[in-house]
Amino acid sequence: MNFTVAIDGPAAAGKGTVSKRVAAEFGFAHLDTGLLYRATGARVLAGADPVEAAKSLTPDDMARDDLRTTAVAQAASKVAALPEVRAALVQFQRDFARREGGAVLDGRDIGTVICVDADVKLFVTASDRVRAERRYLELSGNGHDVTREGVLHDLQVRDARDSEREAAPLAAAADAVVIDTSDMSIEAAVAAATDEIRARLKHVSV
Repeated sequence: MNFTVAIDGPAAAGKGTVSKRVAAEFGFAHLDTGLLYRATGARVLAGADPVEAAKSLTPDDMARDDLRTTAVAQAASKVAALPEVRAALVQFQRDFARREGGAVLDGRDIGTVICVDADVKLFVTASDRVRAERRYLELSGNGHDVTREGVLHDLQVRDARDSEREAAPLAAAADAVVIDTSDMSIEAAVAAATDEIRARLKHVSV
């Protein structure tokens, strides 16, 4: 069975956690497409050309333990604005989406560009302050020297870059179901997502 779930949204809205949980719930494969851009950005920070870095990613690049830093996140956002980089990574994502057994992909342009015919499209979002607090707690908890205001500023800069870029800007697909997690527990967000997926699966199997 081929069944594709596209989950988009801004940083720290909870889409990664929701994606992993629903993939596990339904036995689907999961791809955090942001890691592709983070791995590319990390290689660029080390001196690589962005397009060459995207074309030559390896499993080792994806397994690096420094891909969640603020510097890599900003680099990822910058390389993601380059059409040539996006083009180099599109086919990998589309092939993954069509894999047998079902797939969940999360990112920023899955429902609008990568998988426009996805069986389910979700857009997971939250307020700037809520997302910044989540990211601050994550980074500070991992030993990074950050401030709440600094994290908020970085997040807003990235949001603006992602939303205003010419190549596949961050936006909810017209047919996406929006899940605002500002005042939701992760359990409630996952439940909302699984309800949508389960309903669509029933429709497909009829």
